[in-house]
Amino acid sequence: MVSLDYYNMFYYVAQYKSFTGAAKALNNNQPNITRCMNILEKSLGVKLLNRSNRGVTLTEAGMQLYQHVAVAHDQIMLGEAELNLEDTTETGMIAIGASELALRLYLVDTMEEYKTIHGGVKLKVQNNTTLQAIEAAEKQIVDFAVVTSSFDVKTPFASFPLKYFDEILIAGPKYKDLASNTQDLKDLTDIPLISMGQDTCTYELYNKFYHDNNLPFRPDIEVAASDQIPLMVKHNLGIGFYPEELCREAIAAGKLFRVPLAQREPHRSVDLVFDPGREFSESAIAMLRMMQRLVNEKTKQVRKEETK
Repeated sequence: MVSLDYYNMFYYVAQYKSFTGAAKALNNNQPNITRCMNILEKSLGVKLLNRSNRGVTLTEAGMQLYQHVAVAHDQIMLGEAELNLEDTTETGMIAIGASELALRLYLVDTMEEYKTIHGGVKLKVQNNTTLQAIEAAEKQIVDFAVVTSSFDVKTPFASFPLKYFDEILIAGPKYKDLASNTQDLKDLTDIPLISMGQDTCTYELYNKFYHDNNLPFRPDIEVAASDQIPLMVKHNLGIGFYPEELCREAIAAGKLFRVPLAQREPHRSVDLVFDPGREFSESAIAMLRMMQRLVNEKTKQVRKEETK
């Protein structure tokens, strides 16, 4: 069995996609990092890294190993941090698993409010897909997850909505004529569609949406991050679904165009996923209570507006 240091080096090589970058991060030298990676590959009997003049990429086996090494690395870093922090509502640390959209639509604002009250608490945000964030909560790598619907949770975990939001179909200048009239989804199948990748809850959500409308869901471009959708739409690579709240400014500026649909786009939510039976730290309890308070305040505000 090779030294655990080799796995640590492998983690940094994967992170920096470079032997030189990993060496700098570890205060080591490039030849030694290269030598250790060769030993690791030989010991495991598989090729982990593709080497080229452009840098280093992971092979399929390397990606498989990295998923496990990254979890272990995060756990160690989290453990070290927790040992150095007293657990109170004025110090301590909270680890949160968050999907990208949940972070932008809800969590950043909540973190800002929380830090104004509990400035001494350290916040560690692990940015993942919804499924990865939930898995991190299940493995207790994070205290809880804040993610976007839709998904299923396993007992004893529970979820409840923190915020609702709407997604809309957007187009760039090349397809702006679509914005002039209500479009039927079936009439848009010849236009390139941009979507999140198959390993995401968003992909499954729209796969079901198209299936419910008796249409195949066949994205022409699949992306790894949701903010790549409006970027590619702006560059006329296709049309795509994106939270209305996050593209209002671009629509107002005439950089993006809303395509009205005859079908109702899926209504989504940002949800908290947590284990009710878990013993949370005082600092984490304070954030959970703040989230609940914000939900209650928003609910009261909506009801008040509905009665006007």
